[in-house]
Amino acid sequence: MNHLVTFIGLAAFFLTNLGTAWGQNQGEGKKIYATYCVSCHGERGKGDGVVAQSLPVRPADHTNGAVMNQLSDQFLLDVITKGGAAMGKSNFMPAWGSSLNDKQIRDIVAYLRSIAEPPYKANISGK
Repeated sequence: MNHLVTFIGLAAFFLTNLGTAWGQNQGEGKKIYATYCVSCHGERGKGDGVVAQSLPVRPADHTNGAVMNQLSDQFLLDVITKGGAAMGKSNFMPAWGSSLNDKQIRDIVAYLRSIAEPPYKANISGK
């Protein structure tokens, strides 16, 4: 009986803290974005970074909600992790999966979601 109470207590603790343990952090994402993404995508995410002028394809405008809001979190995670070429996008988008861990990439996605206009609304129905 004592083990059951302990198990239920631990399960409740983990379920309550699940969001914070694996949640996304926009603030951290913004810092990582400033380090890895700004040179191409610009400080405000408009695809106008200093390197963008020398690229044959303009980097994505992360503030364009009409486009960004159509992309799933998984697609964004994959583009950042695997690079543009692996996802049918520009081969000038590098793969960051060997430089950034999964949490850092999820934090970047959270930041991207925060700068899109109109704002991103997650599909809670699971579709």
